[in-house]
Amino acid sequence: MATTRVFAAQLVGLPVFGPDGESIGKIGDLVAGLRADGAPPRVLGLVVELATRRRIFVPMLRVAGIDPNAVTLATGLVNMRHFTQREQETLVIGQLLDARVTVLQTGHSAVVVDAAMEPTRTRDWVLGRIAVRERTGRLSRRGPLQVLEWSDVRAPGVTELAGQPQDAHRLVAVFETMRAADVAKAMEDLPPKRRYEVADALDDERLADVIEELSENAQTDLLSHLDEERAADVLEAMNPDDAADLLAELSEPDKDRLLELMEPEESAPVKRLLEYSFDSAGGLMTPEPIIVSHDSTIAEALARVRNPDITPALASMVFVCRPPSATPTGRYLGLVHIQRLLREPPSTLAAGAVDRELTSLRPGDSLVDIARYFATYNLVCAPVVDDDEHLLGAVTVDDVLDHLLPDGWRHSAYEGVTGA
Repeated sequence: MATTRVFAAQLVGLPVFGPDGESIGKIGDLVAGLRADGAPPRVLGLVVELATRRRIFVPMLRVAGIDPNAVTLATGLVNMRHFTQREQETLVIGQLLDARVTVLQTGHSAVVVDAAMEPTRTRDWVLGRIAVRERTGRLSRRGPLQVLEWSDVRAPGVTELAGQPQDAHRLVAVFETMRAADVAKAMEDLPPKRRYEVADALDDERLADVIEELSENAQTDLLSHLDEERAADVLEAMNPDDAADLLAELSEPDKDRLLELMEPEESAPVKRLLEYSFDSAGGLMTPEPIIVSHDSTIAEALARVRNPDITPALASMVFVCRPPSATPTGRYLGLVHIQRLLREPPSTLAAGAVDRELTSLRPGDSLVDIARYFATYNLVCAPVVDDDEHLLGAVTVDDVLDHLLPDGWRHSAYEGVTGA
């Protein structure tokens, strides 16, 4: 390999390819073995995240090349068994970053900012250098960034690393470049202590996005870690349907307490969703689809669709209603498909382009009814309307799949050896 030094944080998210250019996945972390004698830790391999979000282990001996934009393996055959961290192994990104070390020359405490791996003559890779920032003075002011030899610091062992408190700001900075779903998967693979530290360091909006992508057990575990006030704030930042699903997993006293702590305008739609069965259209719907009034133009509807915070499924159609426009709305007039919006003159009224023939779901419709509806009409989003023709919300196909797939689908995949 031509590469002589690679900093770990720069590797996260890089694509991984086989020898023929076939895509394997992307790097999620490095696995290293800390040594009791203080020698530089040996890098054992890469944690690679596949397209299925399964994280697998690839030994460093399988790595043929590391470039600034990609990592190439010597073989396309990889072991698909889910990565499980062993007792003497350390995750460089997940555990070593933000750990506290002591700079031997000064005796000052420092925080690990990054670690660089270097190849040896025996084709091994070791964490030969470590980037740290000292904390000096009575006020623990941050010192300059230093890149030191591993032997220049007294680093914690595996046991100490598992027990000592760590900041999580550097790890959060790495997560900033990742999708919420990828962050969620990475967090589930962290030790509980480190997972809680990351959750504490994330802001409410980002943590809400991540919690929405976690498994049910991880969601309730993380929510129980937060103090009640912050848990309520995070629930407010979540999509109402996701917040309702999470609250439904809690005991009645805990659920009622958190709903009481939420702002009334934030808890109201969540309470409405909790009135329905979790596997009905009412329980699956989001109460915040794209809604425009009967006198809105095509241009105004398109402006709403362009909102980057709207999911592709919700952006596939706009619902036209009489005031009020918040759910439950005034009389529901119909919907306009995104393709129709793109074909019509921007100045015309959206109400003139509604699809009046498409039937609507009712809040009590079952999961099977909803699945048949999507299959019949080839849709990814559907309106939910009550008996008085008020729009209550919309169900998206991803919510349906989430309930149709077996438990644990987010992290289940075929285990074995395959040419990725």
